[in-house]
Amino acid sequence: MSADASASRHYAIVARAIAFIRSHAHDQPALDEIAAAVHLSPAHLQRVFAAWAGISPKRFLQYLTKEYARAQLPQSASLLEVSLDAGLGSPSRLHDLMVSCEAMTPGEIKAAARGIDIGHGLAPTPFGDALVAWTGRGVCHFAFRTEDEASLLAELRVLWPAATLQRDDAQAQQWMQRIFPTRPTRGRIHLVLRGTNFQIKVWEALIRIEPGRVLSYGQLARELGMPRAPRAVGSALAANTIGYLIPCHRVIRERGEVGEYRWGSARKLALLAREAARHGTRADGLPAPAGTPSAVRRASSGRVGARTQD
Repeated sequence: MSADASASRHYAIVARAIAFIRSHAHDQPALDEIAAAVHLSPAHLQRVFAAWAGISPKRFLQYLTKEYARAQLPQSASLLEVSLDAGLGSPSRLHDLMVSCEAMTPGEIKAAARGIDIGHGLAPTPFGDALVAWTGRGVCHFAFRTEDEASLLAELRVLWPAATLQRDDAQAQQWMQRIFPTRPTRGRIHLVLRGTNFQIKVWEALIRIEPGRVLSYGQLARELGMPRAPRAVGSALAANTIGYLIPCHRVIRERGEVGEYRWGSARKLALLAREAARHGTRADGLPAPAGTPSAVRRASSGRVGARTQD
C-alpha cells in the first residue's frame, strides 16, 4: 500500500473513531469500545489515532468532556449536575479532569476572572502599535495592531470577560520601553499564562528558544518529547495571545517557509530579521534584553500566577 493510500485509510479510521467518541461522550466509552466500533484492536487504534491526531483516543475524550464541562460550569449552580451531565459520575472526577486539563478546579472556573484588575493600553513599538495588558503579576496579553482599536479591545474583553479593565496608555508606554529597550539591559518580564497544561508546556518551550533561532513545528514537537504531535503543537501556538514575548514567530514550516502569523507574515519576517541581526552581534557577552520574558506558568492551584526562573 502506498504512503498516500495508507494515510487516507488512517484518516478514515480516525474520523470514524472521532465520530463515535463525540456521539457517545456522555457514556465515557473505554478504548475497547471505541476500537470495536471501528473494527480494530485497541492497540492498533491507539497507534493509528496517536500517529494521526497527536493524542490518544482517551485524551480526545477528555478534551471533549472538559470543553463541555467548562461551558456548563459558569451557568450551573451544581457541580454534581455538571459531573453527571458530562458522564463523570461524581464531582471528584470532574475536579480531577479539570485540574489535569486546565490546571484549574471547577470552582475556580466558575469564578472565571472575577476580582482581577487588568490595566491595558495602546502604545507604539518598533513593529507598529500594539495593545498590552497586565495584572499585578505581569503581562497577560500582547497583540500587534492589525485592525481598528475597537477590535483589539473587544478581543481583550472576550479573553477576560469578568475582569475589571482599566485604560492606561502612559503605563502601556512604559511596558513597551521594557519590552523593546533601546539598549540591552538586565531584567525579566513576568508573564501571566492561562491555558491547558499542554499549551503552557509548549509556550514555555517557546520562551526558551534563543533569539535568532528558528525551528519547525516538528522540531518543536521533538524538543517537547512528542515527535508525533506537530498538529497539537501548532494548535497551542495558534492559541497564544501574548505575542512577541511568547515568541511563536520563531516557528516556521518544515520546508523553511515563514508560514502564517496572527499579526501578519510581513511582521513575522521583520521580527525574525531583527532578531537575526541582533543575535549575530551578541558575541560580546552583552546581557539578554530586558524584554526577555521569564519562564512562567499558572500556579499549581490553578490561580493565575507567574514565577521567574533565574
